[in-house]
Amino acid sequence: MTTNILEMRSITKTFPGVKALQDVTVEVARGEIHAICGENGAGKSTLMKVLSGVYPHGSYEGDIVFENEVVAFRDIRDSESKGIVIIHQELALSPYLSIAENIFLNNEVKGPLGLIDWNKANSEASKLLARVGLRENPTTKILDIGVGKQQLVEIAKALSKKVKLLILDEPTAALNDEDSDHLLDLILHLKGQGITSIIISHKLNEIKKIADSVTVIRDGKTIETIAKSEVTEERIIKDMVGRDLEHRYPAHTPNIGEEILRVENWTAHHPQDVSRVMVDNVNLNVRRGEIVGIAGLMGAGRTEFAMSLFGRTYGTRISGKVFKSGKEIQTRSVSEAIDNGLAYATEDRKQYGLNLIDDIKRNVSAASLRKLSRGGLVNDNEEFKVANEYRKSMNIKAPSVLSKTGKLSGGNQQKVVLSKWIYSDPDVLILDEPTRGIDVGAKYEIYTIINRLAAEGKGIIVISSELPELLGICDRIYAISEGRITGELPIEDATPEAVLKLMTMESPR
Repeated sequence: MTTNILEMRSITKTFPGVKALQDVTVEVARGEIHAICGENGAGKSTLMKVLSGVYPHGSYEGDIVFENEVVAFRDIRDSESKGIVIIHQELALSPYLSIAENIFLNNEVKGPLGLIDWNKANSEASKLLARVGLRENPTTKILDIGVGKQQLVEIAKALSKKVKLLILDEPTAALNDEDSDHLLDLILHLKGQGITSIIISHKLNEIKKIADSVTVIRDGKTIETIAKSEVTEERIIKDMVGRDLEHRYPAHTPNIGEEILRVENWTAHHPQDVSRVMVDNVNLNVRRGEIVGIAGLMGAGRTEFAMSLFGRTYGTRISGKVFKSGKEIQTRSVSEAIDNGLAYATEDRKQYGLNLIDDIKRNVSAASLRKLSRGGLVNDNEEFKVANEYRKSMNIKAPSVLSKTGKLSGGNQQKVVLSKWIYSDPDVLILDEPTRGIDVGAKYEIYTIINRLAAEGKGIIVISSELPELLGICDRIYAISEGRITGELPIEDATPEAVLKLMTMESPR
């Protein structure tokens, strides 16, 4: 009898024209937290879909052994009946149903007559919520709680299914630091209750904190499994990308020119509650060839500022002035902002940045159709040519520009977003969380692209929740708190302590 709860032996999964997994082997000990790392597109999620029955037995080669028994799952219900539950990065909750209804969806608590016993369902849900540390009424609708709490509901849902092996795919990708810490502590707590976990994450500091062992996958193949005592970020990165990344950030020698953007006294109110000032009298400037960072805690007003500036896509009662190269411009609509040389790459690329059901070609051209149109008709050949040039120059990993963007990895999706805005030929690019949810190798490529744009003389604004990222790529950093700029530091003075002090400072009134 083995001490492993799970063995995946020589798993191979092929899609038309692509071998996504090739002879992958993973062993998970009972009661451990096992991390799986790899670049976007390495095959991590595909492997977990094989394990959970999303890709049924017969669609792949190899064996899955769970609790010393070879299993052949036909679907998710099969795997869940054995105690394997997967929580995907895109949470599978119904926003208009209550917490309790979501927890017991397709697993309803029924009374003697076969009808749902709502009192018992709510009572059982309350017990499960207590186990995950969520103080919410089980009748509360999902749409009325934040993403961090929704993640806890997903885990409560897993517990309701008598989970033995919990699979979490990028569980903290959309969470702030506080919610992330709480979730990681919960996973450790569940380990103490005998629950085994597999976690997929790009956040190597989180992996080091909670993982007992780490399996690295690259290009659909197992590279190695590392014991906790031997885990280092450098080793994981080398395994993931196939080379040493001695420097996480590419060398950047700024060539800063004259001022290209100046924002004066910019103020925006909440779109539903006009009494709330979300962006409060912001003043900042950017010069040609300069990469300017905006640092702030969640809810500080960073994204609200960017969206209100770019076509007034957020807020109401917006006031202030915008100057480009010394001349006042208007940005009252997205088209007006684009015409005046501004571009904004949103933090939520899947909802606002891309059309996931359309191909790369149409996504690249989406913001610049007038450049490709004659007599109101888009030149298809020219559109294909432009998109293909960006596919090559941005190293977008896809068989063709006709590939659907929804099928691409996060890093490649981000490159499509950047391609779209670069093709619009802006003078100023606002990049909101440009590397969120992508791996270290793809991050390095994105940083290289940002450097290249700055070297071309464009002004770059980078908004990021990762302070090391801002310190690694920016020439100057603004800090924002409660909607107001609390300070400005040249990069040579921008120590982590100095920036964090400004980020947490009570904004002057």
